[in-house]
Amino acid sequence: MKILLTCLLSLFSFHPLHVTVTEIELDEKEKRLEIMTRIFADDLETTLRKRFNQPELDIITPKGVTVDQMMGEYFKDHFKISLEGKPQVLKYLGHEIEGEAFIFYIEVSNVKKLKNIAVQNDVLMETHNDQSNLVHVTVRDVVRSLRLTTEKSSDQLTFESK
Repeated sequence: MKILLTCLLSLFSFHPLHVTVTEIELDEKEKRLEIMTRIFADDLETTLRKRFNQPELDIITPKGVTVDQMMGEYFKDHFKISLEGKPQVLKYLGHEIEGEAFIFYIEVSNVKKLKNIAVQNDVLMETHNDQSNLVHVTVRDVVRSLRLTTEKSSDQLTFESK
């Protein structure tokens, strides 16, 4: 799956499209959702420059504030998950850089069951009206996907009970 995502992101390195890829996986043993989001650095930098009113912001080496501080705040407003109709608390864990993309890590703890998941992901949509945010959710080896856009920035998936 990681190779597929890397290839997908590589295909878009010329940016004919604006896309993020998010993977959400249920870890039943640890009772948590493990979330990984890949975002192109240049798209992210453009958005954060506007959001924080810092036209000279260099996302690789920001001054005065860290990427994790900015993104922790940004994700609170632009990425939300509900399980069984109940909003979840997302814990921002950090990031790493891979090629031209940032990879952000988030988790949701205390997940007792997952039959229905609703995802709102309008990351970068305030900057790019052609933004697509792909979301892949894995529950007990079943993968389902969403394509979220400015016209529909939230949707939900249902999985069979165990």
